[in-house]
Amino acid sequence: MNIWDLIVALILGLVEGLTEFAPVSSTGHMIIVDDMLLKSAELLNSQEVANTFKVVIQLGSVMAAVIVFWPRLLSLIGIQTSGSSEVPTEGRRLRLTHVIIGLIPAMILGLLFEDFIDTYLFSVETVLIGLVGGAVLMILADLKVRREVRTKGAYEGVPLDGINYKQAFLIGLFQCIALWPGFSRSGSTISGGVLLGLKYRAAADFTFIMAVPIMAGASAVSLLKKMDVLTADVIPFFAVGFISAFIFAWISIRFFLALINRIKLIPFAIYRILLATVIMVVYMSIR
Repeated sequence: MNIWDLIVALILGLVEGLTEFAPVSSTGHMIIVDDMLLKSAELLNSQEVANTFKVVIQLGSVMAAVIVFWPRLLSLIGIQTSGSSEVPTEGRRLRLTHVIIGLIPAMILGLLFEDFIDTYLFSVETVLIGLVGGAVLMILADLKVRREVRTKGAYEGVPLDGINYKQAFLIGLFQCIALWPGFSRSGSTISGGVLLGLKYRAAADFTFIMAVPIMAGASAVSLLKKMDVLTADVIPFFAVGFISAFIFAWISIRFFLALINRIKLIPFAIYRILLATVIMVVYMSIR
């Protein structure tokens, strides 16, 4: 491993960390930065090792979400932490069962169609469709809120602890859309939550809480299947990527949660459309 190799690992970790939880599609960004520009598969002399690296840095992002939502995650299993303003001590309604119900649809469909998705949906063309389709969904969510503000004078969304089981399940169905690469898990579920009447911050919080078990489980299973590629010569590359993803995911989550109530979703939708345009231009130029 030379300095440039470690810089590549740092950049890819940065891209993963900044985009995994923002509603902009980490897959779309990886296509531009890695598949089209940095080409980690050539650097590591193996597509399998490069794919395993992406699993490892995703675990870095998951770890950041665990740290940010630690008090809330503990509260789901009945453990209250002192000095936390994020977990209400009275009237708490969000339970572990809400999260499980929200996870069930995507878990079932993911297991049933995993091979189909890996074989047929991971292409530049399908990601472009996902980017634009996700942008449309986000615009529809914002327009719904704006229409309610015009008719009622304000938008009174449901807070995180007001989510009921029906809403949790329906948000889980919206998460299924993200099985199509490019749609973005957070983009789909936050938009779905808002369309179902949740506050923007509540939809984001629920999205990130659901992401912890589903991402950690999927990444852990994938990593266990590929442990043989974790040889000593690639460990520094993997370590730099993991740490980079963890740091930048922590920054991204904190920044996004502070921002979402103010700017809503349309700015992210516009960005996604611009990203799709860039991918299409770059892709057409190198074909």
